[in-house]
Amino acid sequence: MAEIETARLILRPFTPEDAEDVFSYASDPRVGPIAGWPPHQSMEESRTIIRDVFSLPGIFAMELKENHRALGSIGYVGRHPAGEQPGCPDDEIGYGLHPGYWGQGLMPEALEAVLQYGFTDLGLCRIWCGHYAGNWRSARVIRKCGFHYQFSFTEFVEEMDEWRQTYDYMQTREEWHERISGSV
Repeated sequence: MAEIETARLILRPFTPEDAEDVFSYASDPRVGPIAGWPPHQSMEESRTIIRDVFSLPGIFAMELKENHRALGSIGYVGRHPAGEQPGCPDDEIGYGLHPGYWGQGLMPEALEAVLQYGFTDLGLCRIWCGHYAGNWRSARVIRKCGFHYQFSFTEFVEEMDEWRQTYDYMQTREEWHERISGSV
């Protein structure tokens, strides 16, 4: 898998050595529940997530260049439930970030890099991103990076054993290209 460099981050594959860093943010109750998963209870759980989830293609560790710590995750989590249009491949982005780094612009920086990777290297036509009701920080990141609201729906989140309102946004390759071309 590719490694992507931004001004402050290296987006790279996760390694087993990242377990302590993952546990540091994934055990924080401000991170997982708002994204639909319970806080990690042990380092072993974080190791399992690295092995079974974060090792999938298109998932990146967000390594901060200044300290070489994995402070979050970002990547492609699968086709969107709205369905792929013929001849128009799509995927959905998910992410999580250590609360100690919230508000520093790191997630938009990583999201912009992953958008470029998706549209140029993966050849995606549409990219989706969503958040649950109450996760307004994520909503700001999504809108800041050029996504447009599409629809909302209620879904059962098994990991949290509850129903939640979900807000979905989408960006096309053409919208992305126009947005980045206009900012150059």
